[in-house]
Amino acid sequence: MDRHAIARLLIVDDEPNVQYSLEKSLQSDWLQVLTASTAREGINLVRDQRPDAVILDVRLPDMSGLDAFNEIRRIDSRLPVIILTAYGTTDTAIEAMKRGAFEYLLKPVDFRQLRSLVGKAVELSHLRHVPAVTAEDTPADDDTVDRIVGETPSMREVYKAIGRVAPLDVPVLIQGESGTGKELVARAIYQHSRRAQKPFLAINCAAIPEGILESELFGHEKGAFTGADRRRIGKFEQADGGTLFLDEIGDMTLNTQPKLLRLLQEQKFERLGGEETVRTDVRVLAATNQNLDEAAAAGRFRDDLLYRLKVFTIWIPPLRERREDLPLLVAHFLKLLSSHLGKRVTSVAPDAMRLLEAYPWPGNIRELQSAIRHAYVQSAGEVITADCLPDHLRGDAPVPRPAKLESHLQLVELTELVSGLLRSGESDIYDKVTAVVDRVVLEAVLRHVKGSQAQASKLLGISRTTLRSKLLDLGLMIEKKLLSDSGRSED
Repeated sequence: MDRHAIARLLIVDDEPNVQYSLEKSLQSDWLQVLTASTAREGINLVRDQRPDAVILDVRLPDMSGLDAFNEIRRIDSRLPVIILTAYGTTDTAIEAMKRGAFEYLLKPVDFRQLRSLVGKAVELSHLRHVPAVTAEDTPADDDTVDRIVGETPSMREVYKAIGRVAPLDVPVLIQGESGTGKELVARAIYQHSRRAQKPFLAINCAAIPEGILESELFGHEKGAFTGADRRRIGKFEQADGGTLFLDEIGDMTLNTQPKLLRLLQEQKFERLGGEETVRTDVRVLAATNQNLDEAAAAGRFRDDLLYRLKVFTIWIPPLRERREDLPLLVAHFLKLLSSHLGKRVTSVAPDAMRLLEAYPWPGNIRELQSAIRHAYVQSAGEVITADCLPDHLRGDAPVPRPAKLESHLQLVELTELVSGLLRSGESDIYDKVTAVVDRVVLEAVLRHVKGSQAQASKLLGISRTTLRSKLLDLGLMIEKKLLSDSGRSED
């Protein structure tokens, strides 16, 4: 099964009722579920079927969960494994987390949380296993990789920089505007490094509130703050021996930066609320669309941390500065779309190409890919004509500008919701509030695109895997009216 097919999840649990419930809850049009009742059966399936993620119970009839996890790691050290545990066996789960497990959940399982974790695990599996390569690494017709496309001198400098720094165990700062492909460059560095068989984890510093970010990175002890009912192993501990990619690091707060600086200097830290010093061996790759020198001068970013991160810097040029690559990128995206969605579209008419070449592309490669998807859907034959392009490229509508989003949920309603949750003693308040907002946004967007996940993910700016995970969490149904959604996305 190639990487464009549905993802595979392996469930290893000896309780038939639990196994059945998990399979029925998680099986979907994008996820195939395999099951095993013993550790040995599960280990053999990992070896033979190469799943994208594993759910592993720690109490199995033939082997301890930790021993089973170690066997799985020996077969594939990059495979995300979610541990299921009863309250009495959390120490085993924590030990597995220290050795690189993706996450652990307590029984009885919260299916909403599990569905979200499985979506994230499958996405992580793609990041770890699918090569991110430069244009010179593999033949152009190899669609089993995520390709960095470009032949201009500025892109060749990027390729040379990746080749120079990948084998060296030093931090790398990747700079470039939004949508230029910073994550692909980070993955290429990882996959050409000596840590390529060790874990690769990614975290977006701008997408996580400050208090939660510190816990995500460094972990926390039980009782460290309200709601910390158990020890949590952070990303730096999970990625021991491997690589951690910190995206949008310019948004990391001044309170968190000193702890990251110490880790870069000494490779040690303390969990939030703890006194035990944890030692780790992690290579840090960071990315930003901000000018960190200006941020440091303004006091928003620590000078000493910036110097540590800038041991080696790679600058990715914006698309407007390498317009010669545009035909290559267009051909690349058309090939991917034809492979994924099955409709043959092979070229772009000259008048349409002139419009593409004249546009400034403020959203860079990501915006170009979105425009080509739109044109692909609109095309009636094998050639994309000018009328297939989005309106703003044809001059029929103003160029989109960043605008303040007006929420349909009034601030007072959200405030009252939070206050009510606090009064009732609820936990996981952040998840409950964001679920309300997600439901409003996702329902509105899905109605607008008549149920097309492909178009909805484009408008939302998230991958289809993330969208599907959110839809499962919220129990939203989708009508598929425009595109077949039986396979995995190119996102």
